Amino acid sequence: MTTTPGVRTEAQAPMWASLIATLFGIGRLRPGPGTWASAVTVLLWAAVAHTLPPTATIAVAIALAVVIVVVGISSSTLVARASGSKDPQIVVIDEMAGQLIALIAVPLTWKTLLAGFILFRAFDIIKPPPVRQLERLPEGTGIVLDDVAAGIYALIVMQILLRFFHLLK
Repeated sequence: MTTTPGVRTEAQAPMWASLIATLFGIGRLRPGPGTWASAVTVLLWAAVAHTLPPTATIAVAIALAVVIVVVGISSSTLVARASGSKDPQIVVIDEMAGQLIALIAVPLTWKTLLAGFILFRAFDIIKPPPVRQLERLPEGTGIVLDDVAAGIYALIVMQILLRFFHLLK
């Protein structure tokens, strides 16, 4: 098939959607593109959060997560349609959303960031109910919301560990 520069074929998602859905190419790393995306998210969040006043970190994390979910759903939808796959492995913006959710209201220490990373990856891989059921939602909604749910599970467990067991401090 011959393509003309700047003219999109049905097999191509718009460049903005590909860049966002793959986290600027992180989704093409092997092995484990989702793990790479989660690790990069933890590092980016640590860098951003350290520049913020402590009173702003929760609000900023929530706002970023909401923006990433909204943009992630639309970019994931376009990349999934173009690839012909329900949940292409290269799409990792969902990992960014879920990982960021897992780190909301978490103190910025290496122990808590590592624990948040491990908890999110575990819930994303295991997919306890209703996480797996959310994958059945159409297109980008299903791609992103199952990771949002995994992030919420990780957030809950992290907060229990921090508040009731005083772990990770």
